[in-house]
Amino acid sequence: MSLRINDQAPNFSAETTEGTIDFHAWLGDGWGILFSHPKDYTPVCTTELGYVAKLKPEFEKRNCKVIGLSIDPVENHAGWANDIEETQGTKVNFPMIADTDLKVALLYNMFPADENVGMENRTAMTNATVRTVFIIGPDKNIKLTMSYPMTTGRNFDEILRVLDSMQLTAEHKVATPVNWKHGDDVIIVPAVTDEMAKEKYPDGWKTLKPYLRLVKQPD
Repeated sequence: MSLRINDQAPNFSAETTEGTIDFHAWLGDGWGILFSHPKDYTPVCTTELGYVAKLKPEFEKRNCKVIGLSIDPVENHAGWANDIEETQGTKVNFPMIADTDLKVALLYNMFPADENVGMENRTAMTNATVRTVFIIGPDKNIKLTMSYPMTTGRNFDEILRVLDSMQLTAEHKVATPVNWKHGDDVIIVPAVTDEMAKEKYPDGWKTLKPYLRLVKQPD
């Protein structure tokens, strides 16, 4: 069965470009993003890794760690990192898991359970399902999952936007509307009555329908 939102993110130990980690211990008490790649030296993922490296300060502001995964060994990751710096203008500044036995890919249901884990003759297309994103909360539960096709680069601006929404809504009893961006109005959730809302939002709100009330984003 595939992992779903609010499932506990499976823990694992793995070799990475920054040494051996225990995943839950590495996450600590903050947020985390695990994003995976079918193979080193693949073109779309090269652009993604470079862009995530540029975004790392933004993730750090949000107390969120980022870790990548590919099925190739650590020494291959190092060579790929050189290509990424050369072509994308940014050093890879976050760890990359070397999932050579597909342990993490199988643990996170990136492959069918009967997938042949032999490494011989594996290609990026063989590993096509290893293009996923998991956002994990401080409680170690999965908050978001995404899977992308091989030919489409992931939108990490969108992933950052979703992280902003989840952190905001985890702290306040609000939801975010379509295409919401940080600073836009938010929705008062139906569980909050008008009487409760008056205490929380003394400056008022805009009622479009009794179930659709917009209010300025809480600080």
